[in-house]
Amino acid sequence: MRIAAIDIGSNAARLLINEVTEPKKGKPEFMKLNLLRIPLRLGIDVFTQGKIGAEREEMVISSMKVFSDLMKIYKVEHYRACATSAMRDAKNGAEIIDAVKKTSGIDIEIISGDEEATLIYENHVAEGLDKGSAYLYIDVGGGSTELTFYENGEMKYEHSFNIGTIRLLNNLVTDEHWKEMKEEIRKNINSKKPVVAIGSGGNINKIFSMSKTKDGKPMSAAYLKKCYKEMKGLTVAERMSRYAIREDRADVLVPALEIFNNVMTWSDIDKIFVPKISVADGLIHRIYDGLKSKS
Repeated sequence: MRIAAIDIGSNAARLLINEVTEPKKGKPEFMKLNLLRIPLRLGIDVFTQGKIGAEREEMVISSMKVFSDLMKIYKVEHYRACATSAMRDAKNGAEIIDAVKKTSGIDIEIISGDEEATLIYENHVAEGLDKGSAYLYIDVGGGSTELTFYENGEMKYEHSFNIGTIRLLNNLVTDEHWKEMKEEIRKNINSKKPVVAIGSGGNINKIFSMSKTKDGKPMSAAYLKKCYKEMKGLTVAERMSRYAIREDRADVLVPALEIFNNVMTWSDIDKIFVPKISVADGLIHRIYDGLKSKS
């Protein structure tokens, strides 16, 4: 069975195509066939002007045509396309969704921040980790940060904050935003067990690969603070050169690190696992589970 997920975020749009096989014994296996990322940067328009401009609107429409063609080539049987923070806030979001439907046939649905947080958990990463810890999923995007707290296999808390990398780059995150996040964390992220972070999003994945940490092992909070200190003093061009990264990654890494560092400091977390999960991965699992429940 081939399933695709489209995640249209504030920073980039992603198409993930998976082949799902069902062995006679054991759990289904998800194999990645293709992952395409297009840096649309919708948040730059939306968070400063309230709507998606003509140039980025054309980029969205063109990208969805490409995604639609790829899904046909791969013979995708089921898909779901979701848009998050930027499209939620855009005054012309509904118009663009209609245009995409007419030109590519793709149905885009706008999901809430809470559902976005829940989709990250659909990857069920914590189930394979130490039961002696509680886990805080931290998903940092361009427009928002989703926190989901699990203890003893149960979700205790989830919240979406309008604090994201693109908003920070445009000086749209106020002291009040940070204060709200800090107070929410202090009030809700606590456990008698040690709390461990699970990070998701392109930025933490990039930091993880740069750290040379072995897969399955956590990065330390101290390492993230060290990265932030080093990168903050560099220009975007200097970051691109020193770390061999693209411009659309080099500019958002510093605000992403600021968010991760604040969340981990306020929750008294000293290590973070980075299992390379995303909203798109969670969507694939959600689609599959929905199909199995109907069969």
